[in-house]
Amino acid sequence: MITYNTDGVRMPKIKKRETTAWIRAVAATYGKRVGDIGYMFVSDEKILEVNREYLGHDYYTDIITFDYCEGDTLNGDLVISLDTVKSNAELFKKDYDEELHRVIIHGVLHLCGINDKGPGEREIMEAAENKALNTQPKSR
Repeated sequence: MITYNTDGVRMPKIKKRETTAWIRAVAATYGKRVGDIGYMFVSDEKILEVNREYLGHDYYTDIITFDYCEGDTLNGDLVISLDTVKSNAELFKKDYDEELHRVIIHGVLHLCGINDKGPGEREIMEAAENKALNTQPKSR
């Protein structure tokens, strides 16, 4: 089951049923199935608090992925700062909805085993994000 919740922000305008189906389809391309994935949309201040408390990092970020996967079943909590998504969309001259969906799928790709911190990994992640975004229904 995939759930969408907020803490201190308004729920973004995403089509939950279509987004859930898209996430499941992307996971399947990696031989994975969706177990329990919880999205929590928050502010910059809240994600900074989570980053400090759970990871010991003192900076803002767009997403934090907590991975609880078991075998080929994806389980995790994904915390997304809508403030950072908005500022990144402006910075990279992207549509807000596209940037939001990029971040939504970014967390799922982490759960699928794709990393983005080591040498050459960022390019692999970006390619995987772009591939996933190209499979997303365009009826937004």
